[in-house]
Amino acid sequence: MNNIDYKLYLVTDRDVLKGRNLGKAVEDSILGGATIVQLREKDVTSREFYEIAQSIKAITDKHNVPLIINDRLDIAFAVDASGIHIGQSDMPCNIAREVLGKDKLIGVSVHTLEEALDAEKDGADYLGCGAMFSTSTKKDATDVSYDQLKEIKAKVKIPVVAIGGINERNLVQLEGTNIDGVAIISAILGKENIKEATKKLKSKII
Repeated sequence: MNNIDYKLYLVTDRDVLKGRNLGKAVEDSILGGATIVQLREKDVTSREFYEIAQSIKAITDKHNVPLIINDRLDIAFAVDASGIHIGQSDMPCNIAREVLGKDKLIGVSVHTLEEALDAEKDGADYLGCGAMFSTSTKKDATDVSYDQLKEIKAKVKIPVVAIGGINERNLVQLEGTNIDGVAIISAILGKENIKEATKKLKSKII
């Protein structure tokens, strides 16, 4: 699992799409250059999440892009996703690793160096670090400074992806942190032309 490209990490949020088709949006973003997709569904039943995950996995498989499921170990298992992303209040990483096995990706959201080191020790494959900027999609996100992000990246051996309010204007502010990628929601899915928005962002990622 060392050959994963985290450069442009799309996180889904159907609220941002305002009724547009999720599958088409994901495919357009992949065609524009998204390298990995996290499916995030908060207000659906387990059956709905499973059905959505199945349909999105058909798209990510077609384009050979990893699909990560947010929070739900059962859904990740059921659709044979590439992995799971968990937060600090979700199932502990070491338990998720025991259940999923060594061949699946596990990402962990972190906000401090201590959390980052703990996640790495517990078997995380990569870290989602943020929120870097204020974001409308996650009201309770904890802020992470440029220096904190840089320190976390310097002190862990696993890939680090920055998340939280990142767009084509403020992306430049992350230069010099040596991070492995950026996770984007609104700056892609909130745009009219999702493919072009993704392309534009990808061209600015160093």
